[in-house]
Amino acid sequence: MKRCFALVLALISTSAPFHLAGHSFAQGDSKPSTMQFEWRTEGPAAQCGRSCRTWVSAVGLVTDRTARDFEIFATDSLVRGATLVLDSEGGSVLAAMALGRAIRRLDMTTTVGRTLVLPEGNGKEPRTTLSSRARCESMCAFILLGGARRHVPQEARVLVHQIWLGSKSKRALESSYSAEEISRVQRDVGSLARYTVEMGGGIELIEAALRVPPWEPMHELSGEEIRRMRLATIDWLFDDQTPTGSVTTGQSTAPTPTTLPPPATPAPPVRARRAGN
Repeated sequence: MKRCFALVLALISTSAPFHLAGHSFAQGDSKPSTMQFEWRTEGPAAQCGRSCRTWVSAVGLVTDRTARDFEIFATDSLVRGATLVLDSEGGSVLAAMALGRAIRRLDMTTTVGRTLVLPEGNGKEPRTTLSSRARCESMCAFILLGGARRHVPQEARVLVHQIWLGSKSKRALESSYSAEEISRVQRDVGSLARYTVEMGGGIELIEAALRVPPWEPMHELSGEEIRRMRLATIDWLFDDQTPTGSVTTGQSTAPTPTTLPPPATPAPPVRARRAGN
């Protein structure tokens, strides 16, 4: 019975950050402690000229301040309809849902990728290139769902797992759980299920995450799972690209999201983090 309770206590409010070796980021040698949003312009300028693409990079952990930071960033009118490139280890469940809904309201396209800064001389604005070798982990997958159009390159990795009560993460199986804790977790799982349906995703995404305990490696979603869960809805990211190097979906637009009645006012969130951190 205790193990069953432990498996229920899976999707709660945050997962702690952890280092991902071998990654290069536009912001420096490591990811920021909270997600950062920046406009990026393709380069080298001599090659793309006036046709250089632009996108918004979203790198780092989703924290309680992330949704508010994005609201401030999105006061730029150019954000509407833009492309948001995710490279994140996940984070707060409630903040991730708030961010995903804001992305949908702005009719943005979401994808997974790393923004790499190119050397640029003469004091000019740094130009960048977009690499598909990136990871979108834990709640990042649900932020990806927020896109009105969603693209997942074949080389990108989307990984899901359970997250855990921070105070009990090191002894998850041995710990006991109060009725209040179980009630709060059920509320958060219900909110996440509602969000997934609202965004037009497959509820199988939540099921896949619930199957992976924190003491096991995260589950990497296959191309078939990504299609089936509707994490990818377009075959190429930019209009001038050909549909290669991505998870093929066979469609060009996102499915129409389900309209749901307003949710009830939530109780204070349960705080959590990944086990072993």
